[in-house]
Amino acid sequence: MGFKDNYALAVRTGSINAGHTIVEGGKEVKLRIIPCAYVNRRTRLLIAAGALYSIETLKKEIAITGAEGRLGVDRNSGVILPEHIERERKDEFLMKKVGSTGSGVGAAMVDRVLRTMRLARDFDELKPYLTDVEREVHDCAKSGGRVLLEGTQGLYLSLFHGDPPYVTSRDVSASAVCSEVGVGPKDVDDVVVVFKSYVTRVGGGPLEGEIPEDEAARRGWLEVATVTGRKRRAAPFNYALAERSLRINGGTQIALTKLDAIFPECRGARSYEGLPDRAKSFVKEIEQNLGVPVTIIGTGPGTEDIVDRRL
Repeated sequence: MGFKDNYALAVRTGSINAGHTIVEGGKEVKLRIIPCAYVNRRTRLLIAAGALYSIETLKKEIAITGAEGRLGVDRNSGVILPEHIERERKDEFLMKKVGSTGSGVGAAMVDRVLRTMRLARDFDELKPYLTDVEREVHDCAKSGGRVLLEGTQGLYLSLFHGDPPYVTSRDVSASAVCSEVGVGPKDVDDVVVVFKSYVTRVGGGPLEGEIPEDEAARRGWLEVATVTGRKRRAAPFNYALAERSLRINGGTQIALTKLDAIFPECRGARSYEGLPDRAKSFVKEIEQNLGVPVTIIGTGPGTEDIVDRRL
């Protein structure tokens, strides 16, 4: 979507405890705070008021993506400091039981709740990027521009809707994404919920139908987390989890990724007609069981390894 849809603005919410890997032209880029839509050089990139990040991570990703000159950071977004990382990594409960990434996000959220966290507006090195993201988004939409809001992490890591204590430090639902940006629910046209063709989880917590690591490797489902480098646990696609996610998020479309991991012959396919019958049957089964159209299908790691059924 970020690559092909020519959004005027792309806004990132969430924090640096989740990574997104983009493969563009054979080059792999791992991001934790810059919007994935950076791949479209015409899109202005914004970081929402509700986001948290370290200045070190932000500067590194600006350099990696070439985002200088088209990046705006909300003046009320929060800055993670070294002391937050230190506090978090000393917490045995978070690090060992919950499986925290140790990125300082939880400790920074505590300071935000206590109203002691330092914000982007407090740092001289961020002044060139400061903006009012909410105002930019609304002005753009009012003038007919298209805006993409990027969420982060799966619903079942939500502080409210996940499986405590194995959750992250914020809500990650579509409603929370809108709230972090400053967008009302009536202003949203579509909610695209992203499902992998199988289920993965890092760290502790329940995972129904979990398969052994060696079986995940045999199936091609064994993944390594972008931020921590830890191996992800894996299980087959779960319709009950998917249905609840769509319900809470108000999903209007499904983006189904990694179809090629289930059906290797799909790799690199760019048309629905080009998919094998068993892959199309899997897609149809998802649509029939969940009642929501699968509009985008990922068939490989590249930005163009996509079957776009919206066309």
